[in-house]
Amino acid sequence: MTKFSDLNLNPKVLKAIDEAGYESPTPIQAGAIPPALQGRDVLGIAQTGTGKTASFTLPMITLLARGRARARMPRSLVLCPTRELAAQVAENFDTYAQHVKLTKALLIGGVSFKEQEALIDKGVDVLIATPGRLLDHFERGKLILSDVKVMVVDEADRMLDMGFIPDIERIFGLTPFTRQTLFFSATMAPEIERITNTFLSNPERIEVARQATASETIEQGVVMFKASRKDREGSEKRRVLRALIDQEGEACTNAIIFCNRKVDVDICAKSLKKYGYNAAAIHGDLDQSQRMKTLDAFRNGELRILVASDVAARGLDVPSVSHVFNFDVPGHAEDYVHRIGRTGRAGREGKAFTIVVPRDEKNFEDVETLIQKEIPRVENPAKPSAPRKSSRSAKPEVVEKAEAPKPAEKPVQDKYESKDRGSKPTRSRSRSRGGSDRHHKDNNVVGLGDHLPEFIALSFEERRAS
Repeated sequence: MTKFSDLNLNPKVLKAIDEAGYESPTPIQAGAIPPALQGRDVLGIAQTGTGKTASFTLPMITLLARGRARARMPRSLVLCPTRELAAQVAENFDTYAQHVKLTKALLIGGVSFKEQEALIDKGVDVLIATPGRLLDHFERGKLILSDVKVMVVDEADRMLDMGFIPDIERIFGLTPFTRQTLFFSATMAPEIERITNTFLSNPERIEVARQATASETIEQGVVMFKASRKDREGSEKRRVLRALIDQEGEACTNAIIFCNRKVDVDICAKSLKKYGYNAAAIHGDLDQSQRMKTLDAFRNGELRILVASDVAARGLDVPSVSHVFNFDVPGHAEDYVHRIGRTGRAGREGKAFTIVVPRDEKNFEDVETLIQKEIPRVENPAKPSAPRKSSRSAKPEVVEKAEAPKPAEKPVQDKYESKDRGSKPTRSRSRSRGGSDRHHKDNNVVGLGDHLPEFIALSFEERRAS
C-alpha cells in the first residue's frame, strides 16, 4: 500500500499530514501527486468525496515552499465555483501548510474589497478565488497574474453548469503560457474536454472511477410519490420528507436536504423548524457571514439538518454526514451524484433518499441511466394506514355523529283537514289560469248539482221537435 511518505512530499508537509491523522493517500491522491511534483499538467477525474482537494494542495505547498511572492503578484492560483468550496480549500491549505511559511488570500464575494486588497498588496503565495471576484480585482488594477506558476481549476464540471467557462478561458489567457495546470472534475462533458485540449499540455490523466458513479458505500432509495391534489403537493411532499427522517430514527445523526429552488429551500427549512426539527437553510441569496455561520454550526454538530440548494452540493467537506435527502430530483443527472456524495465519505457508510413526483420521472430515469443501476423503490412512509378499531381518533367521530342535532321536522298538515278542527285549511298548489282559487275555498269537488241544464233532461224526440 502506498503511503504519503512514498510521494516525495516536503517533510514539513508530511508532518502536518501526520498531525491531521491521515496515513495513506486515496487513489486520486496517489495518482495525481507524483506527476504534479514533477511539474507536469494533471487532468484528474474522480467522484466527489475522493480527496481531490489534497491532490493539488499537497504538491502545491511542496513546490512553493521555496521562494517569496511579490506585491499583487500571486505565485499560484486556485479557481473554485462556489464560495463554500473556496473556503474549504483555504482551510485545507491552512492545515497542510502550518509548518511552512506560505501566505494565502481568499477572494470571494460577500467580503470587503479593501480587506482582500490589503492581503494582495502584501504579496501572497496562494490565491484562492471564485472567477467573478478574481476578475473584479483584476479590472480594478489590483491584481497581476503574470507570475502565476501553478494554476488549479477545481470542480470544472460545476464551473460549466454555472456558466463560468468564458471567465475561465479569459483567466487562462491572463496567466503565463509556461504555467503548470492541475485540472480536476467529476465528469468530462464535451465542453470541458475542449478546454483541457486547449489549455493543458500533454497532461497526465488520472481517472480513479467510472464517470459519474456513486460510491458503493451509499445505500440509495427512492419514494415514488403522487399528491392527492395538485395544490397540496408541496405540503404532502414535506410530510413524506418528515416521515423519512423519522423512519431513520437515531441512525440519522445529521442530514443534508437538497431542493432545486432557493424558495423551496427556505420553505422546507421553515416547515421543518415548525415541526420541531433542528434545521437551517443555506443558498446563494443569503449573506456570506450567515452562510459560513450555518455551515460551521452544521460541521460542529450544533445543527442537525442542513437544507441546501446545489451551491452546497460541491466541496462541502463534512466527513460524518449520515444521510442525504433529495427533496427534488436535480435537473442535471450529474448533480445527483454530487449531492449524494456528501454522505458515505472516506469509506464511511451513508444513506440517500429521493422523492420523485410524476413530473420528475423523466429526470429520474436520466439519473438511473447515468449511474447504470436501478435505485431500489421504498414504500412511502407517510402513506395513511387502514383505520384501527381502537384508534383514539375514531371515538370523537362516532360521538360527533351520534350527538349531531337532527334538522327540525316541520309538522305535517293534512291538506284535506276540515275547518272544525280549528286549523286553517291548506291551499291547493294548482291554480286556475287567472291565478285565483277563490272558487275552491272548501277544497271539495264541485259538480253540476241542482243546476242541471234543461236541454239535458229533454228526450231525444223532444230535442228534435224543438
